[in-house]
Amino acid sequence: MRRSAWTTGVAVLAALSLGVAACGGGDDGGDSGGDTPQQGNATPSGEAKTGGKLTVLWAGDVDFIDCGRTYSQMGSFICFSTQKPLYSYKPDDPVSLQPDLAEGPPQVSEDGKTVTIKIKQGVKYSPPYDEEVKAADVKYAIERGFFSSVANGFTTSYYGDLEGAEVGADPGSTIKGITTPDDYTVVLNFKRPVGGVMAAGALAYPATAPVPEKYAKKFDAEPQSTYGENQLSTGPYMIENDASGKSIGYDPGKRIHLVRNPNWDKTKDYKPAYLDEVDNLEGNDDVGIASRKILEGQSMIAGDFTPLPENLKSALDNTPDQIKLAQPVGGRWVALNTTIKPFDDVNVRKAVSAGMDRNALLLTRGGKTVGDMATHFLPPGTAGFDEAGGTKGVEGVDFLSPDGAPLPDVSAKYFKAAGFASGKYEGTEKLLMVGSNAGVAAKTAEVVKENLTKMGFNIQLRLVEPQIMYTRYCNVPKADVAVCPNVGWIRDFADGQTMLSPTFAGKNILPEGNSNWPQLDDPEINKLIDEAEVAPVDQRAALWAEVDKKVTMTAAAIPWIWDKQALIQSKNVQGVIAQNNSQWDLSWTSLK
Repeated sequence: MRRSAWTTGVAVLAALSLGVAACGGGDDGGDSGGDTPQQGNATPSGEAKTGGKLTVLWAGDVDFIDCGRTYSQMGSFICFSTQKPLYSYKPDDPVSLQPDLAEGPPQVSEDGKTVTIKIKQGVKYSPPYDEEVKAADVKYAIERGFFSSVANGFTTSYYGDLEGAEVGADPGSTIKGITTPDDYTVVLNFKRPVGGVMAAGALAYPATAPVPEKYAKKFDAEPQSTYGENQLSTGPYMIENDASGKSIGYDPGKRIHLVRNPNWDKTKDYKPAYLDEVDNLEGNDDVGIASRKILEGQSMIAGDFTPLPENLKSALDNTPDQIKLAQPVGGRWVALNTTIKPFDDVNVRKAVSAGMDRNALLLTRGGKTVGDMATHFLPPGTAGFDEAGGTKGVEGVDFLSPDGAPLPDVSAKYFKAAGFASGKYEGTEKLLMVGSNAGVAAKTAEVVKENLTKMGFNIQLRLVEPQIMYTRYCNVPKADVAVCPNVGWIRDFADGQTMLSPTFAGKNILPEGNSNWPQLDDPEINKLIDEAEVAPVDQRAALWAEVDKKVTMTAAAIPWIWDKQALIQSKNVQGVIAQNNSQWDLSWTSLK
């Protein structure tokens, strides 16, 4: 997610638990028409009004309501308003770490193996706990990410080198590499010199938000932690709770009701938090109706979906100020499971990539207005993007056209190389494909199925809610999903590691919460990733570009969009986009 997000800003995200997109458009990959949408405002464009209730319409739900478990764009959307992680980002600057719970910048040792963070004094938890945050709470927050009951993909990806860290540890297990010499100091000791990556953004994620062990341990002791349903907040907002701490404002699949945190101290935060209340209403799976409600109504924004092309065109023609574009910080791809036949054959994967009409996929989101054709995996603006090939793509890759057009002759060549003399796939086995049913994400999945069927595959398409697609299917290797057509990622921070390690490193294939959807486990790529993760700053772009090239050459996934997420708002909303997460920033958005 996250997504960051990794610049998902927490690119976040990313996995992109997104959702929804747009179908249609012309057959030329053109724009949706109308004026160009606004770029997201960094801050409100006038005198911001304090107070009021904002309603956010969602199609689905978060992957996890627990900020220590979530690894998605929409999870980060909630958590950056309810929690104070060690660091976060100002909405207009997705690169520079902003101390949040931390008192100042992280201190990295000369050998890059030790990172020291001082935290602010006097920060308190929301009711009913009401106690001051201590360094031990940050220690526990990071440790719980390794618990079998929490299993946070971000934590295991970026903090796996902590001395003594063990993925899938029993709840309550400690990590010797995290020490707290006093109540306001956290020291992280790593086996490898990953301090540069920490300072680049790995410290800015919801999973670093404090969690007090004495309150949370009973919830974390459950087979699947229930802390999220009983969580404490340190940010300006909190999920409405009762006197026992139960999050009564969270009704899965229906509602996430945020209210002000009475214990939040504005003097210890840089976020203005203008709104009094944010009501996230879920289950709006008819995106056309939801979009019209927002565009024609009052005090509403879109959550996990983007408008249909017809809604987008209408708004561009009539009310362009109600649409804003978040700049690309990630992309989407069709993941081919490299552990399932026939996608264990690289020639079959290349044949599928060449035969796929990627331009048709782009049109399902609304065409070039809302995204550019992806030719590899590092998005524009990420270190290594140009070195990997920029918009033209990776040199020597003949199975991905720069404009997204299918390459039938190239496809036939690779099918024949795989042993299929007809130039198409000749197997008869049923292959499971699981996609999102939210809005036009379903159309994307259907277009992928149509393309694969034309190539000779027997695809069994199952459409489910976005969070179910991830948490029960695509993120779970034992689910044996052959094709995941709706997956994507937004970087957690502006570094190639945030896009490529969580999604393509063999070491990050997890039994649950897995974001290496193709389950790619290539020794050469794994080794290069290990080298790039500890490289000094001046070498990182070149190394991550090389990883990007090699991943693209495996055809384990088919990139098809670097998307500028189109976000819509009611006329009386002054929406501010968190560029690190490509989503609205609830802590900066206000009503007019």
